[in-house]
Amino acid sequence: MEFIDLKANIRTGRKKGPSRRLRAAGRIPAVLYGPGAETLALSIDTTDLEKAVKHRSGSQVFLNLVIDSADGNKTAMIKDLQIHPVSRDMIHADFYEIAMDRKIRATSPVTVTGKSIGVENGGMVQIIRRELEVLCYPNQMPEEIVIDITDLDIGDSIHIEDIPVEEGIEFPHEVNFTVLTILSGRPEEAGEEEEEELGEETEAPEQIDEEE
Repeated sequence: MEFIDLKANIRTGRKKGPSRRLRAAGRIPAVLYGPGAETLALSIDTTDLEKAVKHRSGSQVFLNLVIDSADGNKTAMIKDLQIHPVSRDMIHADFYEIAMDRKIRATSPVTVTGKSIGVENGGMVQIIRRELEVLCYPNQMPEEIVIDITDLDIGDSIHIEDIPVEEGIEFPHEVNFTVLTILSGRPEEAGEEEEEELGEETEAPEQIDEEE
């Protein structure tokens, strides 16, 4: 797991006017919060944050916030990143302070490996959950959840409880939901043939009715 250094300044104005001026100056407003910690209003250089997001590993971004105050550095993760719906520019960031001895909830992307028996037989892989929520210590956060599908045949599925994890890592869940499955690639073709046959069968009675 890699922590990316990101400089941050303490922000005083929290109204729309100061926020607009920040964005015009190439910065965005942000907040840092966490359990037992005082919420800090910050400003971040937009370009620096874009670089941090681009160089992330996996779907989670872990940061070493270098704050220009007596608070010093803070380890954090990006909890929320607001994007303008039209310009697609970053307009606000939420950072969640983390501690190395406290478990966090974050998401990791699902990646499949191997070519399954079902795919060899004409089936296809359907990934139902492309990201999974993980509960673990920050230094245990997996960059990806790798699932080997080599032995899966058509109709087989992988559920959340089927996925092995290292000690200390959990998938918080209440239901043993499906993560991926191997579908048959043939029902659609069979369906088209049935529709053609059905079409031929429905034309005949119409012709008979007309003759009568």
